[in-house]
Amino acid sequence: MNAKEYLLQARYLDERITSKTQQIASLNDLATKCTSTISDMPRNPNHGGSRMEDAILKIIDLEDGLKKDIEKLVDLKKEIIGVIHAVPNVEYQMLLEKRYLCFITWEQIAVDLNYSMQHIHRMHSAALKEIVVPQMDES
Repeated sequence: MNAKEYLLQARYLDERITSKTQQIASLNDLATKCTSTISDMPRNPNHGGSRMEDAILKIIDLEDGLKKDIEKLVDLKKEIIGVIHAVPNVEYQMLLEKRYLCFITWEQIAVDLNYSMQHIHRMHSAALKEIVVPQMDES
């Protein structure tokens, strides 16, 4: 894995968390829109649990997955911060943090650091060369 792929892991995980959050919100909206039908007709005794119960259990499973992803993102960002802070040049550190931890656009980074886009891209290339990617466990 090269430096850029390593640093982009946080962005991809953040996007997955955002997607799961949207899915959970959508399912919660659907679940709260459901209404019970009250009837004096007898129910089928072979019919399992309610559909609402099934939906709620699925939402809970998604929320558990979301919590695990959030914990993983926090750990990954902590690790990436350590890797970025090992880069000796402070400007490179700022650029890498803005891009890979805050997910700021190149244009905004150029404005924030008061450099041209061309210079930002040169700095980025140089900064990536300074990154030492940690070895991943093969377990």
